[in-house]
Amino acid sequence: MLIVEDLMMLLLDDETGTPAAAGTLPYTLGGAVLVELALLGRVEADEGKTGLAGPKVRAVGDGPLPDPLLQAAHDKIARKPRGVQSVLLDIGADLWSAVTDRLVERGIIRREHKRVLGLFKVNALPAQDTGHEAELRRAVRAVLVDGASPDTRTAAVIGLLSASGALPALRPALAWSGQVAKRAKELETGNWGAEAVNTAVTRTAAAIAASTAAVSVSVITTVT
Repeated sequence: MLIVEDLMMLLLDDETGTPAAAGTLPYTLGGAVLVELALLGRVEADEGKTGLAGPKVRAVGDGPLPDPLLQAAHDKIARKPRGVQSVLLDIGADLWSAVTDRLVERGIIRREHKRVLGLFKVNALPAQDTGHEAELRRAVRAVLVDGASPDTRTAAVIGLLSASGALPALRPALAWSGQVAKRAKELETGNWGAEAVNTAVTRTAAAIAASTAAVSVSVITTVT
């Protein structure tokens, strides 16, 4: 499974299928794909050229990628170098449907069509097979609560969750405390040991965090 699929499993409420931090979901899902491409050595960020949209990201490397979802994202990035926030939104805009379709096909979630008050149609995505999610949650908890050293994928997932602001809102909830928040922030900022690859998580997480803040400000301004 891709990092973005693992991330989506954690974001979805097991009972309703409602995602945590829904307002910034395109950035978060786009970030998961961008991180995976970076870990595969297929994207790079320009050093020292940071604009309002963050450092420019460019596609690198030759040959097909092992998954069509990754290939589609790589093809978009290959059109021209752009700021990381623009890239996140471009590749993340349509990922909700694509990733939930994949999870349905794998039997991990299911689609339910209901009517509320007998009138309004509602689509839900409750969990169906929670085995893989349970393993992932154990790995995340081991890192955040027990202080275990994360592997690359677990560190990436935690860093992305922390940057998106979704970590304390997950359902079922993970253990949450000031110490857990501190540990998650450390992983978000790249303090997890794998120096050769953590830059991908750090830069992407920073862009997601900036986007999350921008969306929050926009929502607050609109409401007030």
